[in-house]
Amino acid sequence: MSTTESAQDTSVLTSVDPATGDTVATHPVADEQAVRAAVAKARAAAVIWSGLSFDQRKKHLLRWATRITAKADEFCDLIHAENGKPRDDAFLELMLALEHISWSAKNAEKVLKPKRVSPGALMANFAAHLEYRPLGVIGIIGPWNYPVYTPNGSIAYALAAGNTVVFKPSEYSTTIGNYLAALFAEANPELPDGVFVTVNGYGATGAALVHAGVDKIAFTGSTATGKKIMAAAAADLTPVLLECGGKDAVVVAADADITAAADAVAYGATMNSGQTCAGVERVYVDKSISEPFVAEVKRILSTIRPGSDADASYGPMTMPSQIDIVRRHIEDALKNGGRAVLGGPESVRAPYIDPVVLVDVDENSAAVAEETFGPTVTIRTVNGIDEAVELANSSNYGLGSAVYSRRHGLEIARRLRVGATSVNSVLGFAAISALPFGGVGDSGIGRIHGAPGLLEFSRAHSIAVQRFTIPGMALLSYTRTERTMKLLRRVVPLLHGRHK
Repeated sequence: MSTTESAQDTSVLTSVDPATGDTVATHPVADEQAVRAAVAKARAAAVIWSGLSFDQRKKHLLRWATRITAKADEFCDLIHAENGKPRDDAFLELMLALEHISWSAKNAEKVLKPKRVSPGALMANFAAHLEYRPLGVIGIIGPWNYPVYTPNGSIAYALAAGNTVVFKPSEYSTTIGNYLAALFAEANPELPDGVFVTVNGYGATGAALVHAGVDKIAFTGSTATGKKIMAAAAADLTPVLLECGGKDAVVVAADADITAAADAVAYGATMNSGQTCAGVERVYVDKSISEPFVAEVKRILSTIRPGSDADASYGPMTMPSQIDIVRRHIEDALKNGGRAVLGGPESVRAPYIDPVVLVDVDENSAAVAEETFGPTVTIRTVNGIDEAVELANSSNYGLGSAVYSRRHGLEIARRLRVGATSVNSVLGFAAISALPFGGVGDSGIGRIHGAPGLLEFSRAHSIAVQRFTIPGMALLSYTRTERTMKLLRRVVPLLHGRHK
């Protein structure tokens, strides 16, 4: 967490503990000149890094994972201090980040190695090659809610694909981001400085990175900021990958395991203080099980409390301004006919917010339509799956989702307009490295993780090699003959004109 807005006028960023306000560290703010210098350093290092084989890059990435593992306790203490989440949650975040480093390192060659593809019947005298090249320097602007796991979905995959990285961590998790980069350097002292570097600062530093000549920008954050970055990047035709907000829904069918579904909803709504883009914010439950389901969610969350001690279930709100948004959403829900079956406006006790369960909330209220990013959840009773799916899909967001059904989970999941769905679990997709992650609509553009995550940081290079010539058959030449054209007019209907 950073100091007040006035600090943005200084050359120093002060990071503080969100629970106590104590200073964690201070960092120099990178101005435009410093950002361009970092990109230039990364550009120089890219010559070496991109020239390594897949096996060599894998070795360096796995060394990095080993170093993170060795420093896990120290890293978790830092995440707890600067982000506020419990140490166990910090460890889970590191664990998932390590899984993705390993997967990207071990699968980059399989996904990106050169491939021979069919040239087709009319170009049979050609050999067709599909090859992938690194883009160059990737600018990554990270979030504060999962300050290692989420940006690592871009960092590790970009590095595995042969790019170098300039990472701008959130001003609320700057020390964490710098520590992550420092561990890479410690693990690989023989590499040139610039393979993975950080630039620190506020929004102006991120804006400078967009215009610093990088080959792609990967951003995680709010939809509003993502749109600004996309507009700014358009000036230089810099491609973007945007992982933005979510208003994730859970569909609880009549045949759901009520206890399991309630446990998942309770956890998904409040983990990390609800500061999760793919957490649980909306629930649509069949009327036949609505009453016991709501009662079970309330029972579970009645035993959950925030804090900074070892027994707390989740920590403080990391960003102070988000507290006012959560309060506004709760008040708006109640104003528009909703009921609080657990908590209410009194649950907001900055820097902590107790769990809040809202039912019968108007679908047009802020608590349903906007991203809350706090430990609250709305639960609506529906008349069957069709209504649940319709309401789940009515959001402008389409990031993650979950379905609880003993017999029809996969069928229901396929009807949801989202980027990812967990069936009979929450967030299972985020822990499976081979599955891409990203959204539709206001939730963003592009994918991290899995093979699509590697391809996001590569450019396809198509190569057609003429292996031999056929007299008169040089189709892309003025030497082709009339005889050849007559032959083509007979052949094309045989190839393409007989399908019914």
